[in-house]
Amino acid sequence: MNPMGRLGRIMMLFIALVVAACSPEEPKRIPTGSAAAAPAYGDIMVEGSIGDASNLIPLLSSDSTSHGIAGMIFNGLIKYDKDVNVVGDLAESWEISKDGLVITFHLRKGVRWHDGHPFTAEDVLYTYRVTIDPKTPTAYAGDFLKVKKAEVLGAHTFRATYDKPFAPALMSWSVGILPKHLLEGKDITTSPLGRRPIGTGPYRFKEWVTGQKIVLVSNPDYFEGRPYIDGYIMRIIPDTATMFLELRASGIDRMGLTPLQYTRQTENNLFRNNYNKFRYLSFAYTYLGYNLKNPLFADKRVRQAIAYAVNREEIIDGVLLGLGKPATGPYKPGTWAYNPNVRMYPYDPKKARTLLAEAGWRDANGDGTLEKDGQPFDFEIITNQGNEIRSKCAEIIQRRLAEVGIRVKIRVVEWAAFVKDFINKRKFDATILGWTIPMEPDLYDVWHSSKMGQEELNFISYKNAEVDDLIVKARETFDREVQKRAYDRIQEILAEEQPYLFLYVPDALPIINSRFRGVETAPLGIGWNFIKWHVPKAEQKLVMTR
Repeated sequence: MNPMGRLGRIMMLFIALVVAACSPEEPKRIPTGSAAAAPAYGDIMVEGSIGDASNLIPLLSSDSTSHGIAGMIFNGLIKYDKDVNVVGDLAESWEISKDGLVITFHLRKGVRWHDGHPFTAEDVLYTYRVTIDPKTPTAYAGDFLKVKKAEVLGAHTFRATYDKPFAPALMSWSVGILPKHLLEGKDITTSPLGRRPIGTGPYRFKEWVTGQKIVLVSNPDYFEGRPYIDGYIMRIIPDTATMFLELRASGIDRMGLTPLQYTRQTENNLFRNNYNKFRYLSFAYTYLGYNLKNPLFADKRVRQAIAYAVNREEIIDGVLLGLGKPATGPYKPGTWAYNPNVRMYPYDPKKARTLLAEAGWRDANGDGTLEKDGQPFDFEIITNQGNEIRSKCAEIIQRRLAEVGIRVKIRVVEWAAFVKDFINKRKFDATILGWTIPMEPDLYDVWHSSKMGQEELNFISYKNAEVDDLIVKARETFDREVQKRAYDRIQEILAEEQPYLFLYVPDALPIINSRFRGVETAPLGIGWNFIKWHVPKAEQKLVMTR
């Protein structure tokens, strides 16, 4: 759901966009198409997305589509390179004091906003101030609230001072920097930039037709060099089967494949000759999350019972066709923060029934559904339209829970309404969703109890004092061993309490038309060098009008 900076790392799962892998492993690539040719300017990349954007000011949105588009329009001060090393973006260099409390950024000179106005340190200070403004409805203020003092030292020098060590401090400045001259003194929530953004990035905004497409055009004055691909179009196609038909007909150039599409439907000469496929374990996980304000889920024995009742291997084998791994917590297996030694929940319906009985749920009238205090155990799982995999997961969960006496209904909702009317307003019993997994393993925005407010990311309303303390402890040290102990303990608690039923870490399965050259796999994924992708002149298909 994306090499987009810290904001993009936190947002709501990948709605069929390519997930940027951050794996230390080399991703697998299946090469097809003709040999590389000399780079040439021109052509347009057309990508399919099942969901539309919500707001193109990244500070105000929490969905991956919005952040994906904004990531091409805006820059942060720093970013990750292909090997997940921190490098400069709008900042060409920086110094960190020996005690880790002061970061001084030296900004690039000569950078201009898309409207021609010069970029300066005043824009960085504005971005900081609007982020921490209580009137700004953002889920991302937490990191900047740790800043004791932010100051402009010159047109191209900015300093942030902290009163105590803060591990995510440097990467927090990967957020998209906003234009002070267009936003200061105005209500950011009603700014036209939400629909027509102006940034410093490699692509400029051109058009947004709600529910249909978003069009970007390359920035010829981009400080890292003009992108070879002249334009980018994101087409909103709310169904992956329809999107795949568009791929077959060359109506789009890029999409994230379903496991069935990857393993079977693209194994023919049409796709071998015209497309490149990629596969790697993504930095993302899918989960069943409970609204913990619903009394049905107040008893952890109920949540544990559901974990035992659901066969996750069945989901991975039957729905993902083996293209993924079980998830046991909020980290990707094999990474330094991952704890493999947590409580596991193998498929065990007998154990599930025992736990439910201990929690007071029994089938008193013999109708096959459990009751407690005269109320049947039934609830609704909601998920977003267009994601066939999540819908199939819901069906498997529905069937398995029925076997232990729990009645489940499934509701599939269009993406924008799903986020706005259900998730943000906490109007759900349980939901199947997912998160991208951050490269910086801080869990604050999703799991800390202070982030339960409307439109914030702890929308299941999870609260645990020990987890809160451990999250803060891990943030306030640079000692990797101390962080590791804290993250291990957090994962133990989450495994015990089961606020989520962690389902799986999927393989990312992007496919790209083979006329696009320069695509390089790396630990960061395949999109890290998009401005260097190109199409040989003789193979170019589309012309971007400016």
